[in-house]
Amino acid sequence: MTAPHSPVPAPDLSVPDLPAPDPYAEDPSAPAPYAEDPYAPDPYAEDLHVVGPYAEGPYSEGLSGPGSVPWPVAPASPGGPPRSTADAPAPSTTTPTTTPTASADPTHPAPHRRTVLAATAVTAAGLASGLVGGAGRAQAAHPVPRAAATPAGSANASGSHSRVNGAEGLPGRLLARMSLEEKVGQLFVMRVYGHSATAPAQEDIDANLREIGVRTAAELVARYHVGGIVYFAWAHNTRDPQQIAALSNGIQRAALAKDNPVPVLIATDQEHGIVCRVGYPATLFPGAMAIGAGGSVTDARELGRIAGAELAALGIRQNYSPVADVNVDPANPVIGVRSFGSDPDQVARLVAAEVKGYQRSAGISATAKHFPGHGDTRVDSHTGLPEIDHTREEWERLDAPPFRAAIRAGVDSVMTAHILFPALDPSGDPATLSHPIMTGILREELGFEGVIVTDALGMQGVRDKYGDDRVPVLALKAGVDQLLNPPSLKVAFDAVLAAVRGGELTEARLDESVLRVLRLKERRGVLRRPYVSARGVTRTVGTRAHRAAADRIAGRTTTLLVDGERLLPLSRRTHREVLVVGADPASPSGTTGPPTTVLAGAFTELGYSATAVPTGTAPSPERIAAAVSAARGKDVVVVGTYNVTAGSAQRALVEALAATGVPVVVVALRNPYDVAWLPWADAVVAAYAWTDVELRAAVRVLTGHERPKGRLPVPVPRADDPSRVLLPLGHGLSYP
Repeated sequence: MTAPHSPVPAPDLSVPDLPAPDPYAEDPSAPAPYAEDPYAPDPYAEDLHVVGPYAEGPYSEGLSGPGSVPWPVAPASPGGPPRSTADAPAPSTTTPTTTPTASADPTHPAPHRRTVLAATAVTAAGLASGLVGGAGRAQAAHPVPRAAATPAGSANASGSHSRVNGAEGLPGRLLARMSLEEKVGQLFVMRVYGHSATAPAQEDIDANLREIGVRTAAELVARYHVGGIVYFAWAHNTRDPQQIAALSNGIQRAALAKDNPVPVLIATDQEHGIVCRVGYPATLFPGAMAIGAGGSVTDARELGRIAGAELAALGIRQNYSPVADVNVDPANPVIGVRSFGSDPDQVARLVAAEVKGYQRSAGISATAKHFPGHGDTRVDSHTGLPEIDHTREEWERLDAPPFRAAIRAGVDSVMTAHILFPALDPSGDPATLSHPIMTGILREELGFEGVIVTDALGMQGVRDKYGDDRVPVLALKAGVDQLLNPPSLKVAFDAVLAAVRGGELTEARLDESVLRVLRLKERRGVLRRPYVSARGVTRTVGTRAHRAAADRIAGRTTTLLVDGERLLPLSRRTHREVLVVGADPASPSGTTGPPTTVLAGAFTELGYSATAVPTGTAPSPERIAAAVSAARGKDVVVVGTYNVTAGSAQRALVEALAATGVPVVVVALRNPYDVAWLPWADAVVAAYAWTDVELRAAVRVLTGHERPKGRLPVPVPRADDPSRVLLPLGHGLSYP
């Protein structure tokens, strides 16, 4: 056995030309031995069905801070790190908004999730035969067979995960050379501020010193030997594609400059829809519920293929997507439109397809989340500890199918949920810290042998019961492999180190997780080809072909919910003058502006005369009056709504506009459930998110440039009686 700090000999991981005297020099073209290492003549060729050297061949929350999603999370302490999740929307610097919860209006209770469960069960068979809500889906609903249990330690059905107990190959040799501190470091995936690995802005240096105790990403890698780094827009990691690639190369250069060089696994949350960490000019796709409305496994796989190829070109090899939660509670404050829908079989098919797109076509790691299922809760695990009251039988029927499907598809990683699930573990510990759930169910019953990654350890859901020094140790004892973004890396790192030295954790247990992480890195090309190239970025990220594909997919998702007087499609002859008013939630990363502006711009591009008047998510009487005044003389008013509830001022806005006699068309910018609260609207379409690609698609449908093709992936309960269904699962109108 070689001494722990001896360098890895060539050809396994040679670094013959590290820059000197500054091994961290930023070079976006990465003229290192790994740059442009051609397994194919052109590894970034436009044919992305096989994406260069990252193709699989024979055989990827959150945090708070200024960012791409619309709700705030308080810091753990003044000046401390954000209390967050790598997979959930990051907070916005603008108006904080949240999905309505059950307590929003006690006189009008939120739709009960049992209504959704019942509606899903009743209509699932109809969907398969095309009998519900008009035309049937392109893909019939077939039950997902239960994955066969696999003995612990054996390969899963895909063969993508080998036995943990052997240490053969490059991962084994790297493990044998690691010190205990290096092994501990490999288990952490950490945030870091700045656009550069060695020369970030002063504000980012200050944030790093305050929260992590280092100045730069390069220092983070050198001091803590971290196995992974997670990118966020609010941490200033993702300004533009060339900068992201340069940052990735700088991080890898820092890792390879160490005495015992091991490249870093770079991750992000690129769910699309309302959670996007890498924005324009990267290609942005519709979110999961929109894809569920389209119902196409081909589209889900294509999304993974293209989005994965672009992430790979940026040096990001692990994506915390897709969401495998089945959203059965309309008041769910944290999942909602991030889920493919309420039908577990449909969700399972789309999850598996997206996993295959990311992994088999693009060659990066996908992550199914949040195990054992976060779709039926009214508590946000960022701020509290949710409890799921499903029975074991309900879990098998409702929550488990998407995770089984992901495992059958060979998913590389599974993310945990900070939730209580008494039917699976009555101990009172959150699932992230539960050995019966992580090891007993996920590993032994479902046969998963890949990497288990926690949801962000700064979230309150995992901190309610134990201190920050106990959480990482208990997670590892439960069976987790990667520890994501603890509030204090020093506290967490020292706690794991002390647990091993004190005998609470064995070094052999550590070795199991480190080996899983190293094998994932090897499988995704990180160990032998860690660098990316500027040419690869230019030829892959945000290409015209990719954006056209995103528009085509989006065109199949917009759902026409109401068109009582056959108002739609809007003709330029009779509805040329358009007023666009409504909500202005914080835009997901990379979108070009507030929804009213984007919608008006899309109408203008199609030859209409459109005016935008943002009225906000809680319009004041003065704003409502201004909108009513602006509506006079217009041919049609388009209202963008966002999470409407019984007491929402958005209802007053729609009612006042309808009273003018001008036709009113509602675009539900996020939740399709808005339709139940807006009986005054002449027509309603669901966009499922307010990104450019989804809003452009909605306007194409409203103007007849495309026929509405989407079908509701969730039932919509009635506003006056949530126990009854207003619009069933699979509902969707079209044009004659």
